[in-house]
Amino acid sequence: MLANRSDLKFSGAAPTRAEALSSIAAGQPDLLLVDLSGGLKPTLQFIADVRRLSPRSQAVLWVEDLAEVETFRALQYGARGILKRTVPVETLVECLRAVVRGQVWVDQAISNQVAGFWARKTEPHLTAREREIVKLVCRGMRNKQIAAELSITPGTVKVHLMHVFEKTGVKDRFELAFRGHRLVELGSPGDAAGESEGRSG
Repeated sequence: MLANRSDLKFSGAAPTRAEALSSIAAGQPDLLLVDLSGGLKPTLQFIADVRRLSPRSQAVLWVEDLAEVETFRALQYGARGILKRTVPVETLVECLRAVVRGQVWVDQAISNQVAGFWARKTEPHLTAREREIVKLVCRGMRNKQIAAELSITPGTVKVHLMHVFEKTGVKDRFELAFRGHRLVELGSPGDAAGESEGRSG
């Protein structure tokens, strides 16, 4: 499947979690495609172990189906993609590419189960700076890291995040990361106030 994809290279497979962890620690791959057939609890523990051994490795769960609460738990444990086994190859590749770019991907068939999670009466308008910060939160950065990346203070990052939470109704960083790939598309790049705020930090 990946043979003709110049940006993706297959590094290997492992039949057991123990063998997988050994290979991951040695190879530090960017992406993992994790089969959920062994059960949710041991798979979530495996993802937690991966994050400890290879922080750069992002896990995509390959599932038959996953309930709302299980989806949230998987994302909390560190999964950055959740994909149904029945999707076309091109969708799988799209998911892998999105996750390696730092986005959170949830298969549409699964996210439809939690449509209320996304529903809002009006779409929030985020400034350019707020969208920048949302993108970095989706990459797993903390406030100090975001501040260093954008050359602003951690206090300024916190204020921007408070504004994002107020505008979007998002409750915490986890939900922000979950919704972030949609939120960064909101807001008008031509908004004078937003661009001014983005320049000044």
